[in-house]
Amino acid sequence: MAIIKSVRGFTPEIGNNCFLAENSIIVGDVKIGNDCSFWFNSVVRGDVNSIIIGNKVNIQDGAILHCSFEKSKINIGNNVSIGHNVIVHGATLHDNVLVGMGAIIMDHAVIGENSIIAAGALILENTVVEPGSIYGGVPAKKIKSIEQDQTKEMIEKIANNYLMYAKWYE
Repeated sequence: MAIIKSVRGFTPEIGNNCFLAENSIIVGDVKIGNDCSFWFNSVVRGDVNSIIIGNKVNIQDGAILHCSFEKSKINIGNNVSIGHNVIVHGATLHDNVLVGMGAIIMDHAVIGENSIIAAGALILENTVVEPGSIYGGVPAKKIKSIEQDQTKEMIEKIANNYLMYAKWYE
């Protein structure tokens, strides 16, 4: 059973039809939409500030979501995939975003809609990723712009696949 823990008077709020792997951890001031999945060893730690997660979001194995005390919060839109071993720290991710494995997104970064963050990328503090673009590298830079249809198709496919995978565990 997943660890759902209250802290500082905040208890996580979890929407409908969400999958929580047995060793996923969700703590504190966390609000989660519907149709989300939290995979093995994922940690969503809303102990020092708030974390808001939209609908149809998957937080894959080993991913960590955290904030800075009295400094940064996390806001994640709808239809977002957070890859294996990703760290999101006090950032905003708009709708239809794919974050590749092992990427790190730092405080106050803003990831525009229909964007892809490449595996292993480091998005520095205060970086603004333009909507409809691919960023990669260390530190991450814009690689190219892509059409909304291209990103949405790929991002939608991955988000839908994770809904399917979650059903396998019912």
